[in-house]
Amino acid sequence: MTSHIGPVAAGSSLRGTVEEALASAIVSGELAPGTLLTAPTLGARFGVSATPVREAMLNLAKRGFVETVRNKGFRVTDVSEQDLWEIVRIRQLLEVPPMRDIARILQPYAAVELREKAALIVKSAASADIPTYLAADVDFHLALLRLTGNDRLVELVRDLRQQTRMVGLANLIGSDELARSAGEHLQLMDLLEARDGRGAEQLMHSHIEHVLGWWSGRDEA
Repeated sequence: MTSHIGPVAAGSSLRGTVEEALASAIVSGELAPGTLLTAPTLGARFGVSATPVREAMLNLAKRGFVETVRNKGFRVTDVSEQDLWEIVRIRQLLEVPPMRDIARILQPYAAVELREKAALIVKSAASADIPTYLAADVDFHLALLRLTGNDRLVELVRDLRQQTRMVGLANLIGSDELARSAGEHLQLMDLLEARDGRGAEQLMHSHIEHVLGWWSGRDEA
């Protein structure tokens, strides 16, 4: 699996790039709950000084990804099963109902853009590029919700996704489950373009449910 933690590209925002790379590593389970992190060690892996890493870690602490450990650094926080269950149920309440309206109003140009995003998810899953997979997945879902014109909805879902952990993701590399979940984004586009709002709702509901199943390292029926 491609690691989220590696040399930062020249010209990028160091703090922002490091912060999102670490957030993705935590969400995917690359950095497991309880892992102790230090700015100097991470700085060496990113190829930057400890300062932007420390700034990124402080922001991640505010977002709940890590907690400070006095004189030691930062520890990756855990998300309990109850927390994860609540996150998934709220996401289903927020993301499933809009599918009917989106199916009704979806324009061809928007469908083309969304299909490109969905295709990138499938491609990155097939190549085991998990950083790209996670970024593309977030990009697709938020772009889809933006079609509702409700910016608060988009931000709420973005925040909920940032609180999620998918500790079973690393074990899904090359699996049928990962390929199936990735392919569901293209299936969703088929339903939306066919104006099948009810079918899109059902698929979105089961798609989000994977967070409690495959993404948590559990089998699904």
